[in-house]
Amino acid sequence: MLTSTLVLERKSTYIDHDRLFKLLIQTFFQEFIEAFFPEEYSYINFSTVKFLEQEVFTDIISGERRRIDILAEVNFKGEDKILLIHVEPQSYYQQEFHERMFIYYSRLYEKHRKPILPIAVFSYNNRKEVPEQFTVEFPSLSVLEFRYLQLHLKKDWCNFIHKDNPVAAALLSKMGYTEEERVQVKMEFLRMVSRMELNPAKMALIYGFLKRT
Repeated sequence: MLTSTLVLERKSTYIDHDRLFKLLIQTFFQEFIEAFFPEEYSYINFSTVKFLEQEVFTDIISGERRRIDILAEVNFKGEDKILLIHVEPQSYYQQEFHERMFIYYSRLYEKHRKPILPIAVFSYNNRKEVPEQFTVEFPSLSVLEFRYLQLHLKKDWCNFIHKDNPVAAALLSKMGYTEEERVQVKMEFLRMVSRMELNPAKMALIYGFLKRT
């Protein structure tokens, strides 16, 4: 009974984590791409952003229902070409995560038949790296090489404190810092948000991440 309770609590923590990330990224989608993916930011027309309905797939092998919460449709700058951006927050290490991203990609492409930019956001402390690609190869033929963008939040937090970016501020507490630096990180967070003119609802969302530090 105790084990079952712990598993349920762990799942609840992940759900709350993913829900908070979803809300942050959808609220500040342009700022999220600008802060962490500047090259992709340069060719996206953010005035065309439209979030699509939540996608739910069933894993035939495991029987689990998988949910894609963040799927945005945008246009390229100066073009009518449409791009889908799939963002997948991941709060725990999963060895086969790269395979899961490929399955998501294939399901989404099958349905929408549009270019898709897949992005994974890792916020766990585990130092194990997840492969950036999923491949299928034979001695005589390379059948598949699927790649996706990765954002590991265990970055050097000092690189982001001079950005007036609400997503960078919110995620500051998720970045790599020592226990001795904890107070300094909170002080820098307060300095960052004080420079940004945000309404109370957006400010509360950003503070939600600080409270989990």
